[in-house]
Amino acid sequence: MSKETTIVGIAGLIIGFLLGVLVGGKFMAGTGGTVPQQAAQQGGAMLPNPGQMAARIAELEQLTAKDPKNLQAWIALGNDYFDANQYQKSVQAYAKALELDPNNPNVLTDQGVMFRALGFYDRAMGNFEKAHQLDPKHLQSLYNLGIIYAADLKQPAKAKQVFESLLQKDQTSDLARQAREMIQQLSAGK
Repeated sequence: MSKETTIVGIAGLIIGFLLGVLVGGKFMAGTGGTVPQQAAQQGGAMLPNPGQMAARIAELEQLTAKDPKNLQAWIALGNDYFDANQYQKSVQAYAKALELDPNNPNVLTDQGVMFRALGFYDRAMGNFEKAHQLDPKHLQSLYNLGIIYAADLKQPAKAKQVFESLLQKDQTSDLARQAREMIQQLSAGK
């Protein structure tokens, strides 16, 4: 594996992680669902220490066991597993959330990032493609799809197509800047 591939892969994971933190805060702040207060306060702040994280996960596990139809609790649990690098558990929590809301592009994308972390690239791509089909303005899913083509499948031409598609939809966001950088790296053969 080349140094550039490793950097691209790490960048993709970091972006996915940050998306999970931001999406988790957005979901918890914007819903009427019952989510533990400590989890709701997390928002986009610094991650708690491992002991706090474990306590929060335990609280969410209890909540989802008592109220298995609590969409926001499943999302928060998936996000916390995501942040704790418990990829398989995160995938499972997001699956429960998707049973309740199968057309949620943010959850599909977060689950896709976890599938990628587990090495299930086809499943990750399926999630990213579905998220983008559901919401053509969901640029994170499109960007993540490009990362898989570039870093994991070693298909730079397809990756460039995906990043160019993103740039056709948006020229000004941080993701657009990152897509331009990826196109430059791919064009330079890095």
